[in-house]
Amino acid sequence: MGWINRFSLSRDIGIDLGTANTLVYISGKGIVLQEPSVVAIDQDQKTSIAVGEEAKRMLGRTPANVIAVRPLRDGVIADFDTAELMLKHFIRKVHEGKTLVSPRIVIGIPSGVTGVERRAVMEAAAHAGAREVRLIDEPVAAAIGAGLPMAEPTGNMIVDIGGGTTEVAVLSLQGTVLSESVRVAGDELNDAITQYMKKVHNLVIGERTAEDIKIKLGSAYPTQDDNEATMEVRGLHLLSGLPRTVTIKSAETRESMTEPLSIIVEAVKRTLERTPPELAADIIDRGIMLAGGGALLNGIDTLISHETGIVTHIAADPLSCVVLGTGRVLENFKQLERVFSGQIR
Repeated sequence: MGWINRFSLSRDIGIDLGTANTLVYISGKGIVLQEPSVVAIDQDQKTSIAVGEEAKRMLGRTPANVIAVRPLRDGVIADFDTAELMLKHFIRKVHEGKTLVSPRIVIGIPSGVTGVERRAVMEAAAHAGAREVRLIDEPVAAAIGAGLPMAEPTGNMIVDIGGGTTEVAVLSLQGTVLSESVRVAGDELNDAITQYMKKVHNLVIGERTAEDIKIKLGSAYPTQDDNEATMEVRGLHLLSGLPRTVTIKSAETRESMTEPLSIIVEAVKRTLERTPPELAADIIDRGIMLAGGGALLNGIDTLISHETGIVTHIAADPLSCVVLGTGRVLENFKQLERVFSGQIR
């Protein structure tokens, strides 16, 4: 990271506040934290007992008085107090408990959020101790993090598939020419697997099991070894109500995810249809860039390429693109100031 300037001294922070994971970047240091966006709360004491990785392990496994909550849904804050508490915890953790000068914070948020939702994110960060909060649309941050030439007058297309939202955007000259945000992404793929297991195998599985199936067996496009990859899945049998183990194949997993994947592909096609001709020509030359955790789904690049006829690339580190983008903006603050979509002081 060679863009260190005087802003590094104040240890400013870039945050990718995601539905599934929160990543934190500190100027001059790089990415210092990557944890699940989960908080475990003791309902009797009204206090948090775990945040991040530790809290995620508790999902679906807590006693009656403890609940594991994900404060963000579809890329926006669903539970304000818990989100603020989580942000405070992560900021304190990256500063190793030391209270420093209030940092400037840059946060990546979905481009399709409302003014009220933007305000909620800004206020949560302000309450968590920021002296100044700036917002940047996730597709813009992801494009900067993926190393696309944002400053040039050429068309770049980015598809950022996160946990709660999929962002499709055409960018040029540090700005968004057009964008679309659909609230279908990694979580909906998990839900589709859960519903499939219930409908086809009469098996009730939890959120974490569905995610494991997606990671180990999930694919968006047929491959040679489709019928070879299998996995044993444990859950509750609907009819008997007893624990049961079922063996499933990767072809079944792909079939279960067809509907959410087609919604993502349609969003990409709609954006391409609205793209001005000159920029569309650039995109045909340069291809489509995929970022976000959803880009790790096996064969998703082949699926998008097959459906659009345009070469599709996966970013070098898709999970970190948005947070790397916020970090590069922090370290080149003056040159990239035009990319922000909101601020609070």
